[in-house]
Amino acid sequence: MNRPLRGLRGRLLIAFVLVTAVATLTTGALTFREARVAVLQQSQDTIIKRLRAHVDGLAPGIAYPPTQIDLERVALEVAAAEPAQNWRVLATYRGLRATSRPQDTFAELSADMRSAVGSRRAAVFQRVRTDGRSSLVVGLPVTFGEPAERPASGVAVFLTVPQTGEQGYVDALVTAIGRAVVPALGLAVLLALLAARGVLRPVRELRRATRSIAEGHLDTRLAVNGSDELADLSHTFNETAAALEESVAELRRMEARARRFVADVSHELRTPLAAMSAVTDVLDEDAARLDPDTAMAVRLISGETVKLARLVNDLMEISRFDAGAAGLQLDDLDLAESLRRTLAARGWQDTVDTRLPGPGELRGRVDPRRLDVAVANLVGNALRHGARPVQLRLYAKEMPDPAADGTVWAVIEVTDSGPGIPADVLPHVFDRFYKSDTARTRSEGSGLGLSITAENVRLHGGTVRAANRPEADEAENGGAVFTIEIPLGQEEPEEKEEEREVRET
Repeated sequence: MNRPLRGLRGRLLIAFVLVTAVATLTTGALTFREARVAVLQQSQDTIIKRLRAHVDGLAPGIAYPPTQIDLERVALEVAAAEPAQNWRVLATYRGLRATSRPQDTFAELSADMRSAVGSRRAAVFQRVRTDGRSSLVVGLPVTFGEPAERPASGVAVFLTVPQTGEQGYVDALVTAIGRAVVPALGLAVLLALLAARGVLRPVRELRRATRSIAEGHLDTRLAVNGSDELADLSHTFNETAAALEESVAELRRMEARARRFVADVSHELRTPLAAMSAVTDVLDEDAARLDPDTAMAVRLISGETVKLARLVNDLMEISRFDAGAAGLQLDDLDLAESLRRTLAARGWQDTVDTRLPGPGELRGRVDPRRLDVAVANLVGNALRHGARPVQLRLYAKEMPDPAADGTVWAVIEVTDSGPGIPADVLPHVFDRFYKSDTARTRSEGSGLGLSITAENVRLHGGTVRAANRPEADEAENGGAVFTIEIPLGQEEPEEKEEEREVRET
């Protein structure tokens, strides 16, 4: 069955047609049966009545017991009384028999009917079909004397009448019923289409409204017409949409307040943190001349101040992404040289193994600062949570997707030799403040590094993903692999006026 017939419209159409077909055929069958019975019954009663009238008119002139001549006269006169009906008559008395037609064997007459006529005083009839033609066979016993006396005489008259006319009426009735079924089914299809249209119109409107809600138009509402179940459904949809709109609006207000709070707090913390960092730098220089307990306290304060400053900087960076104020400052770079500078700036050049192209082999337009932050976060994460050796790899590839239009992409891979990332943690590694160990309330990082990496890559139109190396399931040093893919040669996007104002603010 085709897909359209599986829909509600198709099912309604099929249901209407089936119901109409069953009702039409059932009505036609019942009508045909009643009409056929009425036609045949009327014909039968008329024939029996006429036969009885003819026989009763001839009975007073028949000698009893009748002779062969008497029987022949009865058969011929009864048949002659109805020349248009093509009657065939047989008169019998014990061993004597006479027919209205010479040498007529009266093959339609059965032994059971002969016996029934001999044992009754009423007419007996039977419909038979021979050679594809239907006939009515009537047997009538002949009585003599007064009506009150009328004993069985043994004389019987049998009549065979072709049912050609009646069969024609029945055939015409079948033809008429057959012709009536086709218009009835056509009308059923038309009514089904109209009914389906009326029923499906609210359903289609509900589908469009649902899609509109899914696209973010939370103010979408349905017109409520009538008081049936579909109207109740539309009313319920409107109530649900209104509640959803209010909930989403409240969530957005709360999210906006939370983002504004984070941005404000981060901004306000920068000034005191700058002063604290200056003081801790001075104290670090004099820590060697202090007593051990004081020196330990100074170093603890200095380390925590550095962590707090890093957290504040990460929060401010995240707030810029949330506000849409983060933009790209693109420059044409030697990507391999840029990655080497990232490692050298953090003292990782002797710690991290590299597989980088030669000078000038792979260039692209990227934001140097954001690329540096993204790569540094991944390498730092591998050094902290994985195991050495850690490898940084850079290569180029063309995307097989035709929509990419042959654009060359830079692929940066950071792999470690640690235990890998648990399967339940993989979907959340780029979530903000996510920690796989719920008991670990404090860590060296802010919990925002991978989130910032993902945002920086997204600004470049690229993707970043985390996975475990295939050998992680077979060996202890399988490790995790983080992959960044960035398209090269992109144009610097035009910065909107409102975004520039937010960024400058």
